[in-house]
Amino acid sequence: MSKRHLEMHKLENVGWLRAAVLGANDGIVSTSSLILGVAAAHATHQAILVAGVAGLVAGAMSMATGEYVSVQSQADTEAAALDKERAELDDNPKGEQLELANIYVARGLAPALAQQVAASLMAHDALGAHSKDELGITDAMSARPLQAALASALSFAIGAALPLLVVLLVPHNSLIPAIVAASLLFLAALGGLAAKVGGASIRKGVLRVAFWSALSMAAAAGIGALFGTTV
Repeated sequence: MSKRHLEMHKLENVGWLRAAVLGANDGIVSTSSLILGVAAAHATHQAILVAGVAGLVAGAMSMATGEYVSVQSQADTEAAALDKERAELDDNPKGEQLELANIYVARGLAPALAQQVAASLMAHDALGAHSKDELGITDAMSARPLQAALASALSFAIGAALPLLVVLLVPHNSLIPAIVAASLLFLAALGGLAAKVGGASIRKGVLRVAFWSALSMAAAAGIGALFGTTV
């Protein structure tokens, strides 16, 4: 029983873990691509570092804002649905109980048992029963805008800090190959983690992330070299 309880909690956290991994992935890709573009334009080491820090701050704020707006919209939709359901329960409790019983019948319960279960759940927490089984809204999966915004900003910032650390530690003349190698290594690790969390092939996850990330960095470096200076 204890093992099953732990497995349930793991499933509840998969969505947040996957979002955190993807946020860190975005931080690495966007910041390393920005650094490579500026470095390929023959900027100074200080200018590269400033550009990277600016990219980290701007990206983290953008992620937080976008996530907050998106999840707040979901929260508003959930609240409106719950208000409507609450009004329907007040106006027609018997009809709502029948509706709940029909849901359980569709899931495989015998009609008499479904009626008994619906009546018991309605007596205990009518709105909770309908929000979960009719609307699909649960405490574990309900929208939390501030939590989502903070998680996205933090995971992006952590990912973006990794290529910035390379800029701080590696000499200027070795910066481009070091950024490419380190970023692909970080991204491969995150791709494998995301695949493992989702139960997918780790090898495919690593190769997919590495390929598209390398393409992004190559495009940024190419643009920097094309429009940069030789000063």
